[in-house]
Formats: sequence, C-alpha cells, structure tokens
Amino acid sequence: MFIKKHFSSLTLSGLILAASSCIQDHDLGNPYQLPTLSNQGVALPYTVLGSQLGVEIRNGGFGSSAVAHPYNAGQFYALTDRGPNADATGGKYFPVPNYTPRIGLFRLTSDGKIEKLSEILIKDPSGNPISGRPNPAGKGATGEIPYDLNNQVLDFDEFGLDTEGLVAMKDGTFWVSDEYGPHIAHLKSDGTQIERISPVNVNTGTRKLPAVLERRWANRGMEGLTITPDEKTLVGIMQSRLYNPSNSAATNRTLTRIVTFDIATGSTKQYLYRQEIDNNSNSEITALSATQFLVVERDGNFSADGPVMKHIYKIDISQATDVSGDFNSLDGMLVNGKTLEANSWDQLAAAGIVPVQKTLAVDLITALGDYPHDKLEGMWLIDGSTLGVINDDDFAVWSDPILKIKQKTLSPTKGTVIDGNRLYIVKF
Repeated sequence: MFIKKHFSSLTLSGLILAASSCIQDHDLGNPYQLPTLSNQGVALPYTVLGSQLGVEIRNGGFGSSAVAHPYNAGQFYALTDRGPNADATGGKYFPVPNYTPRIGLFRLTSDGKIEKLSEILIKDPSGNPISGRPNPAGKGATGEIPYDLNNQVLDFDEFGLDTEGLVAMKDGTFWVSDEYGPHIAHLKSDGTQIERISPVNVNTGTRKLPAVLERRWANRGMEGLTITPDEKTLVGIMQSRLYNPSNSAATNRTLTRIVTFDIATGSTKQYLYRQEIDNNSNSEITALSATQFLVVERDGNFSADGPVMKHIYKIDISQATDVSGDFNSLDGMLVNGKTLEANSWDQLAAAGIVPVQKTLAVDLITALGDYPHDKLEGMWLIDGSTLGVINDDDFAVWSDPILKIKQKTLSPTKGTVIDGNRLYIVKF
C-alpha cells in the first residue's frame, strides 16, 4: 500500500527531486544503505502459477518496467505485461487466459535481497480485474487472435492491456502504457482505471493520442513511459518504427517516436529517436529532467549466442524538432510527400528535422562483464548516478512451433538455466 511521508529535498545530478526527509531502512530504522550487489545481480522472488504441457509458468514476469517508489528509499515498483503467452498462427496462445497484469512493490534489503511487499491487480473502471487478452475492433485491436492451448478462440477483452511502461505518482496513483491501442491508462492506487487515453481512432475516451501511433505493429507499441519531475508531462516511447503507412513502405527501420502528453491540457508533441540497428527495441524511458531522459535500446539476443547490444542512452529533446504534423491524420507529418518512416535520415535532415540528441550512458556488457538475458526492460532510478535494471523473463515461457510452449532458458539453443527476473545495479 502507498504510504505518503513528509519529505524534503535531495539533490540528484543538479535536479531537486522529492524524497523522504529521513531515508529509512524499514527493518532497522537506520538510514537506508544501498547494498553492493555482485555483477550477477539478485533474483526477484516469484511463485508458480502452474504447469501447462509440462512447462512451469511463473508469476514472475515483473520486468516490463520499473520505477522508484516516490518516497520510500530502497523500494521500487515493477510491472508485468499481459501475461504468459506464445506465438500462434494469426495470434497468441494464452496458457493462463484470465491472468491479470499487475504492479508489484519490491524492496531491496540492506543485505542484498529482494522482498515482494505487495502487488496491485489492474482493474476496469468498475473495479473488476482485467485480463491481458487483446482488445476487440475499435477498442485498440492489433489483429492478434487469442487462443487457449486447445486452440479454442478466447474472448477479446475491451479493457485488456499489454502493459509495458509505468509511472508512480506522488499522490499514490499510477500511469501505465501498453502495446495494444497503444493506450495510456491512469489508475487509482488500487489499480482501478480512472482514464484511458488512446489514438484518435480508438474508442476508449475523450482525450486522445496522435492518430499515427495506431500504426504500431503487434507487440511493438508504447514500450516505455515516464513523467517529468514536476509531474506535469507524461513522456512515452514507441518500441520500434511504426508501420507507416505500411510495413514495406516504412523503409527507415531505425526511426522511432517519442510522444509527450501534457496532463492538464492534453496537448501532445512528438520527437524522433534514431536507433543504432534496424528494428531495435526501445524498452524503457526514465526522466532526469524536463528535457533529459535515459532510454533503453537493445536487441533481442542472448549473450550465450554471440555479441549483443544492451545499451542505455542519455537523450535530450530540447533541440529536437517537434514532428507532430496533423494530429488526426494516420500518416502524421509528411516530408517530400511521404510519411516520416518512408524518408531516410538524410532526407529528414535536408527538411530541417533534427532527432533527439543521444549519448551512451551505460553498455551493460561493459558494466557487468556479461548480461545473459534477452530483454532489458526495467530501469529503477536510484540516485543521480545509479540505476537498477531488470529483465523481462516472460513468465519463464517461450513459443514453440510444434509444442506451442516451452520453458524459457538463457539461450534458444544452448540454454539450460531458466530465465528469471534479476536486478542489477549499474552506474551511469
């Protein structure tokens, strides 16, 4: 449960951020001391949801996003996505069809262990737990069809979310972003939905995101969400390029979009981010100031299988071009008569469009010697130079073209160790 404390100011990298006036270790009553973790990190606790087709399914899954508790030092929230799933023809298998996406509250103890303090189930506006199954047409559909493991088509969920980005507000509420609509949902402290904000053509509410964001491709939606330190502006990042106007026409495969949303007015802006590798994944964004952010950029590979890219960049949007264009147009801004994704970076530069500035803040392989997981997705900003990073373990479940699901290990071909959520501490 969220407990608000009296607070004063703590200086972080030149910023004044709210923090508890007496940073306490809740067990000992002493000032909290961040423990020293080995480069192998520390495991998050999990329970077992059950077994399907001989595969252990874990709960688990708390790695899609992470964020500091607004007041309690040593505590962080971590988010699951839509739940255990695997690829199916035309859609996804859901081994636990009614799994509810959730927010976990965790504590890193002074002796270097992680405790789960509580979890919050995400609920619809009536207070009923939602599922992670896809939305129906008109409500944020991606075209994915949900199946159970018997190949029976499951019901769509009007309020379903594939949650990926998380913001914890000082008033105890939360904001989450997702990969369906993409939606941004405001939640009460108990997880009940207050508001859902979606692209123009998605029928979920009156306040809207730019129509162009609807052209995300399935499972590549709004992967990261943060808020500026003054708690006035939400900032979301799309995982990869949009299929804008289509997959084949979106020839610039390193262009992805950042969108800002003014909470008071609903006004938005958009900026471009240039990825290092075609169709890379921007899995998280964390605010340092009103204009500077940390952004995860990664591939989907395991270090056991060869070279990998797990980078965290510091970006600055202050000199970047607002590329909002027509808010209501599916195409968005046009350059040379084409969508932004259909222009090269040279063509965009010639038109005066400047992407966000970026500098490498952390290379996880260099910082840790190895990073064995495929999905670097959660960032807990501990202080002005320290990050906790968490991987998404996919509930220990993987797709299999014959078996439907199999155990997720730390390599598709060589792995025997089951992937699990782990927290690593790095400096930036």
